[in-house]
Amino acid sequence: MSSLPRKKDSEYLLTKKQAQQKIVALTCYDYPTALLEEQAGVDILFVGDSVGTNILGYQDETEVTMEDIVHHLKAVRRGANQSYILADLPYASYETPQQALDNARILLSHGADGIKLEGVREEVVKYLIEHNVEVSGHLGLLPQTHHKKVVQGKNFEQAKELIQGAATLEQLGIFMLVLELIPEELGQIITQNSRVPTIGIGSGRFTDGQVLIVNDILGITPFKLRLAKKYQDYQTLTLDTIKQYKEEVEQEVFPSEDNVRHMAETELQQLITWMNNKIG
Repeated sequence: MSSLPRKKDSEYLLTKKQAQQKIVALTCYDYPTALLEEQAGVDILFVGDSVGTNILGYQDETEVTMEDIVHHLKAVRRGANQSYILADLPYASYETPQQALDNARILLSHGADGIKLEGVREEVVKYLIEHNVEVSGHLGLLPQTHHKKVVQGKNFEQAKELIQGAATLEQLGIFMLVLELIPEELGQIITQNSRVPTIGIGSGRFTDGQVLIVNDILGITPFKLRLAKKYQDYQTLTLDTIKQYKEEVEQEVFPSEDNVRHMAETELQQLITWMNNKIG
């Protein structure tokens, strides 16, 4: 019998909510990071369309394609066997129910356990769930459509709309709801009135779990974000390391004796003799 813990599935995530245990989610875009996140015990590895601005150099999330998501999803799946892998349906990939299902099946076939899409797309969500696709909703700031990264739901009308949207998505059968950049009070209200787990990003302390962009917590992102916490200064450490490497190569410090391999003396002498005869 395998000693590995059981695969983290949607039932596992629901059980954590019911037990009032926080769910830990983190974006993941590659194989080595997937290995580390799973080793650390992260519940959900999220292959999000944030890969566009954080890894691929795109201006915004609307440039991310299905091919981009699939490429990174396959790498993450190779590194993770136990964590739940959630993948984004990228911009314009779920305009109709059938298009959404076709693309969701592609993501599932390459290792996703569930998919996420933005907004209250009732027909699309219903169709996906009817075809046995696990769907996570996403309300609040919607990066694929909101070009300004501002807090959503600050006034009564907006907050009411988000509460109603969350209720609609839950009735349709989503297994989880991501809440992005909304006031803490609203995040708490939606969470308390939701039977499915809520995962917050910039939405306060009272959601069932949290998700952040891995680049932000490592300090790869060059600027400070209020919604995130920088646990490490990757940028400074990495820049200093690259500068040191450059200097050591230029000053002939690297490679040193510790970094090279040698021929056996008899083989070397034979080679030198052969070269001398060839030149002569």
